[in-house]
Amino acid sequence: MNVDRLVLALAGLFILVSLVLSQLHSHYWLWFTAFVGANLLQAAFTGFCPLAIVLKKLGRQPGCAFQ
Repeated sequence: MNVDRLVLALAGLFILVSLVLSQLHSHYWLWFTAFVGANLLQAAFTGFCPLAIVLKKLGRQPGCAFQ
């Protein structure tokens, strides 16, 4: 899996987990969902994603979205 696919997969996982936690634990977990969504939106326009930088430094193969 390259960096682009990992970023999308982890973002989707974080969103789903935070939605489950908001139902089981506290509605404040929806703030984490909003944070992940906002980060995805800004990454779409700027190409800057902190997770992509970390994954590249860990040796993952870069994709075409986050250069």
